[in-house]
Amino acid sequence: MLHSFARFSRLSLLALCALSAVIAVPASANVVVVLNSGDATVTLLDQSTYKEINTFSVGKEPHHLMATPDNKSLIVASATGNQLIFLDPKTGEVQRQLRGIIDPYQIGFSPDQKWFIANGLRLDRVDVYRYDGHNLDLAKRVRLAKTPSHIAFDAASTTAFITQQGSNEISAIDLATQQVKWTMPVGKLPAGIFMTPDNKYLLVGIMGKDYVQVIDWRTQKTVKTIRTGEGAHNFRAHGDKRYVYVSNRVSNTINIIDLQTLESVGVISVPGGPDCMEVTEDGKTMWVTLRWVKKVAVIDLASKKIMKIIPVGRSPHGIYFINRAADL
Repeated sequence: MLHSFARFSRLSLLALCALSAVIAVPASANVVVVLNSGDATVTLLDQSTYKEINTFSVGKEPHHLMATPDNKSLIVASATGNQLIFLDPKTGEVQRQLRGIIDPYQIGFSPDQKWFIANGLRLDRVDVYRYDGHNLDLAKRVRLAKTPSHIAFDAASTTAFITQQGSNEISAIDLATQQVKWTMPVGKLPAGIFMTPDNKYLLVGIMGKDYVQVIDWRTQKTVKTIRTGEGAHNFRAHGDKRYVYVSNRVSNTINIIDLQTLESVGVISVPGGPDCMEVTEDGKTMWVTLRWVKKVAVIDLASKKIMKIIPVGRSPHGIYFINRAADL
């Protein structure tokens, strides 16, 4: 079974057929891609006018997305649809689909672009693939305790760190051997995980509580907790290696964390269950999916005020646009 799947996964992504959907997108539009996980759809928004361009169906439960290392495709992970859907990151047009990627809840490329990870949230496993710039080759399926959620990597691309919401742990997977190096307990319902730009600490959003746990990953020790709002969930860097944002889904806030002091230095009020965030390249504006109210909020980061609320589909989760700030 594993060998047959590995042979299948080596098929060139370029050789896979495109979906039939054809999306008309204005040539001048800066497209915002929003995943509506509850509706199994993608909504495309015009970043300048805040207007909906189109909404189209994809596989069931599209939760997370990320660009390929060459920025030529945007990968949408359809968890219960068991597939990856590739979009044009500039227009949102469907390029192709890759079936047989089982339960891809969260996905990630290692910094050296040699490894691709797909976390199987419902199947309690992590699939590790080799990536040569075009093809995915399954190296190993790694079993973990319960509900592997989010991913971070060390700067050297030797290790993938996985939060496990169901067992209140994080695990470190050696990418070269695909073996679990260590597992350590953390707070209740760990979700988002972020490596600091100096490669020294992991920040973990403790969704069942109201703090971010700071971990020295080399010694597997908690060195600090940063008080946030209740339901600390996901991270998005400002792009300047100085600040990172954490969304708090229960308290309806976003905390601003100073990466030099590891302290919260500001709070933004965002009603509706803020979840995934995206920041414009100039660092002036944030777009946030509001999980509970079928909307996206646009925030002016200087004033920390909401500029616009835009209706989208049910349970919006991942969000992306190509003119984005760096991930550090």
